[in-house]
Amino acid sequence: MKSSNFLKVAVLAMPLMLTSCLSHKKAVNDATKPLTAEQQEQKDFVTRVQDNVQTARFITSKVKFSVEVGAQKLTLTGNLKMKRDDVIRLQLMAFGFVEAGRIEMTKDYVLIMDRINKQYLKAPWMQVDFLRNSGLDFSSMQALFWNELFKPNPVVIGRKVAASDTTAVYTTLESGDDMIIQLNEGKMDYSWLVGRKDASIKMANIQYKDRFNPENSAQLNWDYDKFEMFSSKKFPTKHAIALTTAKKEVKLGMTLNYLGNDTEWETRTEVSNKYREVTVDEILRRFMSL
Repeated sequence: MKSSNFLKVAVLAMPLMLTSCLSHKKAVNDATKPLTAEQQEQKDFVTRVQDNVQTARFITSKVKFSVEVGAQKLTLTGNLKMKRDDVIRLQLMAFGFVEAGRIEMTKDYVLIMDRINKQYLKAPWMQVDFLRNSGLDFSSMQALFWNELFKPNPVVIGRKVAASDTTAVYTTLESGDDMIIQLNEGKMDYSWLVGRKDASIKMANIQYKDRFNPENSAQLNWDYDKFEMFSSKKFPTKHAIALTTAKKEVKLGMTLNYLGNDTEWETRTEVSNKYREVTVDEILRRFMSL
């Protein structure tokens, strides 16, 4: 594997992850207002979807990655390690057994390590302007990786929205054998395609529409497939992620093999002083030049 391959994968993958959940202020319905029959039906279905939430505290797996940008294609193997409400870690391997680098996301920071070139980026989520302005957080990313519904930026008029308060944000539409759960606010449209019978999420779609500057519009599509039973719940082992902008489409595929719940691993990465820290701007410039 060329020495630059890991950094390319990391830089290509991060915009898929970091631009996937733009959000704005949310309006809340009067909680004391009685639900209509239609609203109650919607709430009941959303509750079924939420009941499918994976109960395992840890999920670990071998992973096959594919990255595609135009004519550029790259395939690597690696590992996925996740601990509920704590960390998401992707380790990329060279030659199948040597770790070339990793991407680590926690509630506090995002870390990208290029072990080949001995360099890294570690920054709080809100240090980057477009992340701070969008309200993106770890919880949204975790929901996408764990195949769950989420509420972007749950702060509403200075207070938190309770996790069980679904009627204020979600609506449902029928679509053949499936249902579509929607959340629309401002320039953002969120949709989840859900099986009507098993209430499993098949796809998440997030669109940012800027009618004044269409070239700023973007769309993220996250498909889930090949569900397997894990910890008494179904979990997708095939993830197909596509980020489309006016200038470029980036595709990232993850195929999970040998799902497990290994707990014997350190949940935080210590960066050696032998590594050189690079800036957010450097990482973004590398991405834009690809």
